[in-house]
Amino acid sequence: MQSTVRVAVDAMGGDNAPSEIVKGAVEAVNECPEITVHLVGQLTAVQEELKKYTYDQNRIKVVAASEVITNEEAPVNAIRRKKDSSIVVALNLVKNGEADAFVSAGSTGAVLVGAQLIAGRIKGVERPPLAPLLPTMNGVSLLVDCGANVDARASHLVQFAKMGSIYMEHVVGIKNPRVAIVNIGAEEEKGNLLVKETFPLLKNCDEINFIGSIEAREIPNGAADVIVCEAFVGNVILKLYEGLASALMKKIKAGLTSTTISTIGAALVKPALKKTLKDFDMSSYGGAPLLGLNGLVVKSHGSSNALEIKNSIIQCISFKENDINTKIKEFIQKEN
Repeated sequence: MQSTVRVAVDAMGGDNAPSEIVKGAVEAVNECPEITVHLVGQLTAVQEELKKYTYDQNRIKVVAASEVITNEEAPVNAIRRKKDSSIVVALNLVKNGEADAFVSAGSTGAVLVGAQLIAGRIKGVERPPLAPLLPTMNGVSLLVDCGANVDARASHLVQFAKMGSIYMEHVVGIKNPRVAIVNIGAEEEKGNLLVKETFPLLKNCDEINFIGSIEAREIPNGAADVIVCEAFVGNVILKLYEGLASALMKKIKAGLTSTTISTIGAALVKPALKKTLKDFDMSSYGGAPLLGLNGLVVKSHGSSNALEIKNSIIQCISFKENDINTKIKEFIQKEN
C-alpha cells in the first residue's frame, strides 16, 4: 500500500486565493490517491469554494485560521503577532507532525521567516535556500538560491551547491549532477567579490561535481544541473525566465494564427507544439522547495493558478518518498 502524504496548504496565500488554491488542492486529491490536504484558512471562504467541486471529503480537511498575512506586512512582526494566520497555523501542523509538508503562494518573506522560526533549520545549515526547477533543452536544472538570501556569503553558496546536488540526485534522478556558479564569463578570474571568493571553494569541494562558471544564456541549454547564485541574481534569472517563456508562447501562438495558411499549418503541428510549449511552462514544475529545514516547505508563485498549486502539492510526494531532509541532515552532520 502507498503511504499517505499529508500536505498543509495555505488557502489564503497568493493573488488568486482562495479560489485557485482550493481548486488546485481538489485537483491534486482527485489525481493522486496518496495525498490528503489540510486547507488552512478562513472557514466560510474556503468552504464556499469547496462546494463547487466533487472530491473525497475524507481527504480534504478545512483547518480554521482567522488571520491573513499580506505582502505589505513586515515578515518577522507578522509571524510573531498573527498566531492565527494561515501561514503560522499550517506550519505548526508540520512542526507537530500533523502534516508532512507545507505549500503556500503567500508572502515569500513570511513563509521564509515562519519556516525557520517554526519548522526550524537542520543543525549545521547556515541559510535555507529556495530552489525551483527550470525547464531546459535537456530536461530541468535546479536554481539555488532564487529568493531567500540576498546577502549570501561564500560558505552559504557552497552549502547551496551541496544541498542542490543531493536534491537533483535523489528527487530528479541525476547521478553526479553538474554544479556551476552564475558568472559574467566562463573564466575563473571573472565575477564580483562573492563569486571570486566562492569559486575556489567549490572547485576544491570533493563532494560535488563542480564544472565552473555558467553564463545566464547557457542555462536554457541545460549546461549545468545545479545552478548556484545568491538570491538577488537568482530571482532576476527566474523572473526573466518566466517572462520570456510567456512572451515567446504568446508570440508563437499569434504567429501561427496570423494568416489562413499559417492557421492550417498550425493544426498540423499542434500536437508536437503543445508538448514543446508544455515542457517550458513553469507552472508544470510546481513551486520552489526551501531546502535545509526540519520540515518540507514549498513556496509557489504569488500569482499561482490551480495548476501550479496542484503540482506544488504533488511535488511533496517525491520529497517525502526520497526523504530529502534526512539525506541533507546526514550529509551536513557528516561534515561537522
